[in-house]
Amino acid sequence: QVQLVESGGGSVQAGGSLRLSCEVSDTSMRYCMGWFRRAGGEEREAVAVIDCDLSTTYAEAVKGRFTVSGDSAKNTLHLQMDDLKPEDTDMYYCAAVPAAVPNGWWRHTRQLPRFGYWGQGTQVTVSS
Repeated sequence: QVQLVESGGGSVQAGGSLRLSCEVSDTSMRYCMGWFRRAGGEEREAVAVIDCDLSTTYAEAVKGRFTVSGDSAKNTLHLQMDDLKPEDTDMYYCAAVPAAVPNGWWRHTRQLPRFGYWGQGTQVTVSS
């Protein structure tokens, strides 16, 4: 059973920083990974993703403030969140899919359990 272990959430005041980390328990293959949140919607949406061609994608709301990085050899992913705002308050979920999955997988969050894995989530709370 593949597991994603997330860490780094917490509470911070507006303008502060947090760093999230995620690690995939399976090291037998490479995974493409990303961070997601609900942002008030019914479905989780991508916050920052490293796609399978190693391109990065950010949600408009976090561009210039968040930085995603990863180690594909270790199947780890990090999200450096700076200049946090109250509207960033959310549960943040890590997701991972095998590298054979085509690019753009992060657009299909509802179907993701069919071809990938979700972490349990880590809470980020930003107070004003």
